[in-house]
Amino acid sequence: MTRLSRALRGVITAVAALLTVTAASATARATPADPRAPKDFVALSAVDPTIIQEMRYFTPHNFVGERVDGYEQPMCILTRPAAEALHKAQKELLRKGYSLKVYDCYRPQRAVDHFVRWAKDLDDQAMKAEFYPRVDKTRLFDDGYIAAKSGHSRGSTTDLTVVRLPARPTHPYVPGQSLVPCYAPKSERFPDNSLDMGTGFDCFDTLAHTLDPRIQGQQRANRLLLKSTLENLGFVNLAEEWWHFTYQPEPYPDTYFDFPVSRKSLTPGR
Repeated sequence: MTRLSRALRGVITAVAALLTVTAASATARATPADPRAPKDFVALSAVDPTIIQEMRYFTPHNFVGERVDGYEQPMCILTRPAAEALHKAQKELLRKGYSLKVYDCYRPQRAVDHFVRWAKDLDDQAMKAEFYPRVDKTRLFDDGYIAAKSGHSRGSTTDLTVVRLPARPTHPYVPGQSLVPCYAPKSERFPDNSLDMGTGFDCFDTLAHTLDPRIQGQQRANRLLLKSTLENLGFVNLAEEWWHFTYQPEPYPDTYFDFPVSRKSLTPGR
């Protein structure tokens, strides 16, 4: 091979390598910053606009004390089968003068990661007085209150309660206000227009166990109203949390999604 041909071949190789890098960069730039939801994920409001939504992780009123990563809009997203089952439950409750109210639905993995970081920061106990007054923060993982994966990220799990109609407005939480234990009498704890379930939402306490024997009377009846209504339509309750239900069978039993809670994550029209 002549000296000239070797030089020419070297130039061609360099140009080809440059084009490859340029094409790869263009492909990377064309990739969306955030993943999108599968087509069978929907906004609950598109399936049933009458269900009340109070999306706690979009607000600072939660055990972390700030808006949680991944919650870009205050909306409930679910797989369509779960959303349609909630619609059926809502129709039953409306006939009795009640409404469902959701606190959380699909939860991106980045939100779960936020919970894990918070739980490991033992110096951050700003919301302890309300959400986990009787639990040492070092126990949150061992006691099962925080985990690295959540069924919510699969899209068919929701946290919810029941509200008597007409629904009264709920006073917004003001960061820095005095906190009251989540198991205090309803008249004392953070105002919520839901039925009295014995504890508030996201109460890290054994009193939040759905069938805890210390919860009796009207509080127990209210929990059983929610439980029986949803279980008759395919939902399964998590025994440790009266508010936590998963629709079965799940369309994505082994997939943990990470698209943001945002309308832009959904297929248009859903």
